[in-house]
Amino acid sequence: MVKTLLGQVKEYKTVSILTPIFTGLEVLMEVLIPFVTASIIDKGIEAGDIRQVYFYGAIMLLLAFLSLTFGVLAGRFAAKASSGFACNLREGMYENIQTFSVSNIDKFSTAGLVTRMTTDVTNLQMAYQMCLRIAVRSPLMLVCSLVMALFTSVRLSLIFFVAILFLGAALLFIMTRTTKIFREVFRRYDDLNASVQENVSAIRVVKAFVREAYENEKFRKAADTLYRLFVKAESHLAFNGPIMMLTVYSCIIALSWFGAQFIVAGSLTTGNLTSLFSYVMSILMSLMMLSMVFVMITMSTASGQRIAEVLEEKADLQNPPHPVTEIPDGRIDFDHVSFSYKHGSGGRVLEDIDLHIRSGETIGIIGGTGCGKSTLASLISRLYDVDEGCVRVGGRDVREYDMELLRNEVAVVLQKNVLFSGTILDNLRWGKEDATEEECREACRQACADEFIDRFPDGYNTWIEQGGTNVSGGQKQRLCIARALLKRPKILILDDSTSAVDTATDAKIRQAFAEAIPGTTKLIIAQRISSVQDADRILVLEGGRVNGFDTHENLLKNNAIYREIYEVQTQGGGDFDHPVASEGGAQA
Repeated sequence: MVKTLLGQVKEYKTVSILTPIFTGLEVLMEVLIPFVTASIIDKGIEAGDIRQVYFYGAIMLLLAFLSLTFGVLAGRFAAKASSGFACNLREGMYENIQTFSVSNIDKFSTAGLVTRMTTDVTNLQMAYQMCLRIAVRSPLMLVCSLVMALFTSVRLSLIFFVAILFLGAALLFIMTRTTKIFREVFRRYDDLNASVQENVSAIRVVKAFVREAYENEKFRKAADTLYRLFVKAESHLAFNGPIMMLTVYSCIIALSWFGAQFIVAGSLTTGNLTSLFSYVMSILMSLMMLSMVFVMITMSTASGQRIAEVLEEKADLQNPPHPVTEIPDGRIDFDHVSFSYKHGSGGRVLEDIDLHIRSGETIGIIGGTGCGKSTLASLISRLYDVDEGCVRVGGRDVREYDMELLRNEVAVVLQKNVLFSGTILDNLRWGKEDATEEECREACRQACADEFIDRFPDGYNTWIEQGGTNVSGGQKQRLCIARALLKRPKILILDDSTSAVDTATDAKIRQAFAEAIPGTTKLIIAQRISSVQDADRILVLEGGRVNGFDTHENLLKNNAIYREIYEVQTQGGGDFDHPVASEGGAQA
């Protein structure tokens, strides 16, 4: 984990090294100041020599100025290093997430990834800055102050050792109690973020069903859990201050008592006692700061583990060593394919699929919910790898192709249409980055999207909100189809992507496909017969198996499932803009 995280320091290694160097110089200057103060008292004030006061005073001012300079430089470098480290962590996670296959994404919740890139990275940023500054400064200050205290008075320095042992034991006890709590805290952050994300993304449903009170209560419970955990942790940490002050005042009393006796006995000077008071504060404050570092490291360890999980995750799907970089045509072959989302679990979504589709054919795919229609389409663009058998495109196994090439040649209009914030042109150019406005207009005409775009005041420059919330479901579907058409792919998959448009528009879109991309293999996944009945052949899936694969007419004659769907939709009024045949037929 540590190696993975530190690998993200990258170009900030230099400032990360300079920070502890300047911190060490800052500590050295600060440690020398009490020693010079003792000389001012003993050799200047008590001796009545004003020149010594000026001399050592000038040295003290120089040391203070150098300490300030080194401290400012150390702070600046630490801020640059920690901020850069955090930036690299976020970029590293985001870039790695882009390489994930769908199965990789399934391992992490969306809320969990958001928490990792925000809260967890912020914790690591703070911990890294503290490690560069305080984790270097505190031990150095502790050791240097102890050395100077021993140099001043060995016997009085024993007080410091006793104080260190007492304070160290107390802080260790507090830290062990808080470690487990903070680990639980960051797990609970995911629940909180998940509640917010789910509520915001589904706000229309929440309002439609008047569930605001329920959502508020759900969020309150998640926030209250975090509140109680933080209160519990902070209740333990609250002992840090009192224990620290008890130790400090005990040391001051002990130093005053024994120091006065040594001064009377002539074995210690007043200046030396004054410097010892400074050293005791430095020693104990160093211990206190170290305890804060350990607490921060404890908190950030859980965050670091979560971030390392994302950075170390390897994509399940990889390009072959020498990938094929050209797809000759749109042929699709499923050779006895079986697939399950959890490999080896036994719960197969597809079982022994054996299909052979010619290039340029239009294939309809129909079946009940959960029969594997979308899964079948996902295997063509290699969003998943099969368990058994193989999927071929253009006569070659999809695992032999460069994945970017394959997915560029296999355009998919997903069941859940997604638009991004930006203009309509920006969204269309996801299909072809350098597409001209005329090409975009032509694609929209083929997808029957031009008719509503032209009614917008800004036309193709109309701004689309995140998720396409300012356009209807049918408009969103047609824009996504136009985006896919711009790719001019060898294979086009429409995964129930015309469900929100009327059958007349659906027919126009299918007619445009036949005219505009005749050589493209088209797979149309649909719930209604009218969307697939004109296809060259229709695939009927049931329970992850092929139940029928033939023309519309032949399936009506020979396939009971297809015939039943057809009769329900045509005679029972299943298609919303088809009139019911007759009252008797509707009741049949």
